[in-house]
Amino acid sequence: MILRISAGSGLLRVIATGEFSLAEAKRTFLEILDAVLQHKSERILFDGRELKGDPDTIQRFLYGEFAADAVRRCIKGCGIPPTPQFAYVLQEPVLDPQRFGETVAVNRGMWVKAFDNLEDALGWLGVTQANKPDPGMA
Repeated sequence: MILRISAGSGLLRVIATGEFSLAEAKRTFLEILDAVLQHKSERILFDGRELKGDPDTIQRFLYGEFAADAVRRCIKGCGIPPTPQFAYVLQEPVLDPQRFGETVAVNRGMWVKAFDNLEDALGWLGVTQANKPDPGMA
């Protein structure tokens, strides 16, 4: 997986491309947390609409668990904002219609929601027209 990361107005924008694998998803999530820390971002928009793959149920569980645990550790020890808000924009089959990975992460204390479209994700993050990401990054 390849990430393009940009930051501004408290929003960290991550565009992910490539093939989903659990190992790559974990590695890139740590990369995202480093950027959250560097930019002091409170809202994270993960745009994975171009990701390919079909994660199975256990991969969704393990990723949700990993992400929530990593966020919790960083809040306690790294100094990232206390309640970072993560919006994931994905397409099926990477996006699970049942949102299992989201449920796993939320049940472990992560503030995260998965979407199938960018506008709903931006609205949930509270991104107004004035501070929407550059369309060139889409």
